[in-house]
Amino acid sequence: MAKDAHVPATTTSADVARLAGVSRATVSFVLNDTQGHRVSAATRARVLDAARQLGYVPHAAARSLRAGRSNLVLMPSSASAIGRLVSDWVDDLHGELDRHGYTAVLHAGRFADPLDAARAWAELRPAAVVALDGDRFTAQAADLLRRAGVRGLLAFAAVPVEGVHTVRFDHAHIGATAAEHLIARGRSRIGVVMPQERGLATLARPRLAGAESVAARHMATVTPVELAYTRESATALARRWPSLGLDAVFAYNDEYATLLLHALQSEGVSVPDEVAIVGSDDLVLSALQQPALTTVRLDLPDPGRIADAVHELVEMGTAPALPAIEAVLVHRQTS
Repeated sequence: MAKDAHVPATTTSADVARLAGVSRATVSFVLNDTQGHRVSAATRARVLDAARQLGYVPHAAARSLRAGRSNLVLMPSSASAIGRLVSDWVDDLHGELDRHGYTAVLHAGRFADPLDAARAWAELRPAAVVALDGDRFTAQAADLLRRAGVRGLLAFAAVPVEGVHTVRFDHAHIGATAAEHLIARGRSRIGVVMPQERGLATLARPRLAGAESVAARHMATVTPVELAYTRESATALARRWPSLGLDAVFAYNDEYATLLLHALQSEGVSVPDEVAIVGSDDLVLSALQQPALTTVRLDLPDPGRIADAVHELVEMGTAPALPAIEAVLVHRQTS
């Protein structure tokens, strides 16, 4: 097959070197910000200007090979599972990791077997893996990653994972906190929203279990109710709400809670008189609802501390313990 004449030739560091009038080694020193090699300010400016003119971007994989290590931090996660609260936190974490010279990348692959997931992550040879959904992380998966050269393993999980620096994050505690509040407010027939979007079941199930564990200690019942994040799904659920016989709902997070709140109000269901609602995450929008939404605030760790811990794990293989993520009830008008 003849080569497409419209496909531009790949720009290389040799092209940058020719335009700047320097060696390829100097180009590498400048663009990779290599420590220990002195390059004059004028030469550095010339190289950077040539790279901009040619649209040259260094090859990350080749740079990692030359350096003998990767600067990639892999964050396995589903985009739908992150949610607004965690997505903002992840953005901040990316910036803090960049401060240490790392590039953070979200990996959205879905794997039923933790070992299959670990093999897929290991193929990318990251310097570290930060698992936001660490409850599926296993000691075997951690061992596989370490054998592949991954030095930093950090996971947010309900229980410690052998071989992994674990930040305690128990989703069951979120559901339990919501249920305890609703029962204390006199509610006894509690619905728990189970989102239908992909990737959320692994977080929703322990939240349901936490609510069930509290209800089992009281004269209360918990009923899972399915809800997709669409107006149509919320309307359908609101229309059949009277037939469910529920006087309260823990709605997974503030986004689903707000969606359901408006749907119930549109169908003439009074909140909180007929049904109390609790969300989670304490988003800005929760306090702006009418009535204002009761929620569970999650005290996420400072992204800078997480980035520092990842860097220490990569460099030294150990890092100080990090505080657990706490769930705190914020009482407002929907309950």
